[in-house]
Amino acid sequence: MSSLYSSSGKGLNLHRRGKVRDVYAPDDRHLLIVACDRISAFDHVMPDPVPGKGRILTQMSNFWFEKTAHIVPNHLIDGHPDGNYYPELDWYDRELDGRTVLVRKTEPLRIEAIVRGYITGSGWKEYCRTGRVCDIHLPEGLSESEKLPQPIFTPSTKAESGHDENISFSEASAIVGENIAMLVQEISLKLYRFAADYALERGIIIADTKFEFGLTDDGQLLLIDEALTPDSSRFWPAEDYAAGRPQASFDKQYVRDYLESIAWDKEPPAPGLPSDIISKTQEKYMEALRRLTG
Repeated sequence: MSSLYSSSGKGLNLHRRGKVRDVYAPDDRHLLIVACDRISAFDHVMPDPVPGKGRILTQMSNFWFEKTAHIVPNHLIDGHPDGNYYPELDWYDRELDGRTVLVRKTEPLRIEAIVRGYITGSGWKEYCRTGRVCDIHLPEGLSESEKLPQPIFTPSTKAESGHDENISFSEASAIVGENIAMLVQEISLKLYRFAADYALERGIIIADTKFEFGLTDDGQLLLIDEALTPDSSRFWPAEDYAAGRPQASFDKQYVRDYLESIAWDKEPPAPGLPSDIISKTQEKYMEALRRLTG
């Protein structure tokens, strides 16, 4: 399977280059998003791609955008591989087939909307220190990876560089306004509950996930970026789940575990990845796609 580490935009203006996605601006109303095969861990982009990863992420996001459109509108205009919806923009490129979408341009909110259904990751670490996550008091005695009594909304900052930081709802309200924060919280919880129920029927636990939202010029809130992928979520195989320990996963855990095993100091440059780590990660992304979308 071929890989694409970075893209070129047929002469279009590069809007920004993220950890995974290259974003171009064909005009002032649209963005062209190309999901490359880069993979990041511990806030650093690895020098080696995971072949086909960008296509998997694009297919999965488009699947969820369609599945959740009854809950919230999203930014997707054209994800069709022929790119016929806006032919006057001449955006389709066969070399980028399957990894490119045309979307409506928005002003992204300056917070990330995280929903946790299980206590793990940074939430587990914070709970161990304080008994809380993002200023939400949780029951005593929870064990690692345990399912929470109900999903919780735990926003974070959206850092331009370095680490995002967990923040309270009141801090999120100060950034985006209370009305928008309340709407984002309501929609995020609805999205999570819908997706978690759907995924569990197919053998996947969505432990937590991150959503991003943007506002259009006329004030409409849209779901943007990606949705419910192994890059933005923790996917666990339901058949292997047991509280009280870390879980097997369908995401980049092989990469994280490898980097921890070599005692990388998490400072640049990022180390290269062995071929077996790349292939195992690719297999997990593919398996998640097959289970969820068939």
